[in-house]
Order: sequence, then C-alpha cells, then structure tokens
Amino acid sequence: MSDPNDERLEELRRQKLEELQDQAGQEETEARQAQQEAADAQKQALLRQYLSDDARKRLNTIRMSKPEFADQVERQILALAQSGRLQGQIDDEKMKSLLRELKPDSKSFNIRGHR
Repeated sequence: MSDPNDERLEELRRQKLEELQDQAGQEETEARQAQQEAADAQKQALLRQYLSDDARKRLNTIRMSKPEFADQVERQILALAQSGRLQGQIDDEKMKSLLRELKPDSKSFNIRGHR
C-alpha cells in the first residue's frame, strides 16, 4: 500500500512545479511586453523626429480608419530614415506625396471580359 503522506507530498510537488511554470511564463510574457513597449516608444520618438506636427496628425487620422495602412506608412518612413534617404522632416505635403505612392491605385485595377 502507498503511504498517504507520500501521495500528499507528491501532490504538493506537482502544485509547486505548476506554480513555478506559471510564474516563468508570466515573467516571459512581461519581458516580451516590456520589449514591445520599448520598441514602440523608440518608434514614436523617431516618428516625432522625422514628421512635422501636421504630418503626424495626418498619419493619426489615417490610423483611425486604416490602421494597417498607417502601419505600412510608418514602416516606410522608418526604413527611409534608417537608410539615410530622408532629408529633413516630412511635412504635410511630403506626407501626402508618400501616401499617394503607397496607396494602392484602385483605378488601375480593371477587369475586362473576354470577347
């Protein structure tokens, strides 16, 4: 017969192991979240550096209706900045031009039937 004390001890060990695994998972999640927050803060600092107030407002307006497109524009701006191809700040006019370049051209998408 097994000793009830051994079973209780084994159950306590199992519980402690689960607690430690949960704690490690939570710490990993918190570390990942802190890393993401730091990356976002760095990205926002770079955007403040490279975008005029008006350009930032335009991008924020776009984010409300098209968040994926706004993310694409941000990535493009950061890529330009990191590659050294960005001369000075992007003002509202440059932002409009960039948006036109990145926006998919819906007019060029024609479907014609076969005759």
